[in-house]
Amino acid sequence: MDIIKTDTHINFMGQRKLALVISAIILAIGIASLFVRGVNFGLDFTGGTLIEVTYPAAPDLTELRDTLTGAGFDDFTVQTFGTATDIVVRMPADQGDASGADLSTQVLEALSETTPDIDLRRVEFVGPQVGQELAEQGGLALLYAIIGILLYVSFRFQWRFAVGAVAALIHDVLVVVGILSLFQVNFDLTVVAAILAVIGYSLNDTIVVYDRLRENFRVKRKGTPLELCNLSINQMLGRTVMTSLTTLLVLIALFYFGGEIIHAFAFTLIAGVIVGTYSSIFIAGTAAIMLGISKQDLMPVAKEGADQPDQETEVLPERFRRGGA
Repeated sequence: MDIIKTDTHINFMGQRKLALVISAIILAIGIASLFVRGVNFGLDFTGGTLIEVTYPAAPDLTELRDTLTGAGFDDFTVQTFGTATDIVVRMPADQGDASGADLSTQVLEALSETTPDIDLRRVEFVGPQVGQELAEQGGLALLYAIIGILLYVSFRFQWRFAVGAVAALIHDVLVVVGILSLFQVNFDLTVVAAILAVIGYSLNDTIVVYDRLRENFRVKRKGTPLELCNLSINQMLGRTVMTSLTTLLVLIALFYFGGEIIHAFAFTLIAGVIVGTYSSIFIAGTAAIMLGISKQDLMPVAKEGADQPDQETEVLPERFRRGGA
């Protein structure tokens, strides 16, 4: 039984202008958020101390902040962690000369004055030098991945497809990072790993569509680039949607049941899979069309005296021939 029909005739390219407008709006919001709110870098990159405590009942966060301020602490963050009774206190790396262990003891003593029966769950300490090194290594990992992808697509595809694949990839990364900034998701090393996974997922989806488009350009006698792009996306739609849905089911389960430790990781991947699926359908094909891809760019060079292979003369669906704007 086919869950998704394999002979769909949806005019995706007819909505390409609307898709570009939507992408432009989302990118503008994300970039504005990056400039205004910035990225909520986690302890891995900023350095400092994280103290997690559990209260018997949900405390008032304002009272907790007042308690810590009265104890002489400044420039700290207090927030819930998973449940209302689990509290995380983040201290920057420049909190005097106290070590991570001493600082956690001082914080616990200050909080215990108002609520004696609290439990210390965990303490994490990252020095400023280590945080800086992790930030540099994470940035280099992203840079090396993008350089490798640029080299791969430049050899794998005709240059118009290569540029289209890179454009779709940059679109996906910018949208995902903008979403992380907009929702102030804790940006740590697990999020860097998730972004690397998003890059691979998005590129794979785009390559699948481009491979089918290249094949259709070579074997179908009739059809404009717009019509063949529509045909290719529809032929791969079932595969694309089913892959995305099954991946999302796993990620949603991780998001809700995996615990707060991988919350940001799962959220980033969920956003990345949705954006990557959208871009492989609307952005990748549109980019190739805008760059002027044509049959002449993809037809194999014929050798002298070689017999020319027969080409299909299948008539494209009426909706594809209209190709509407």
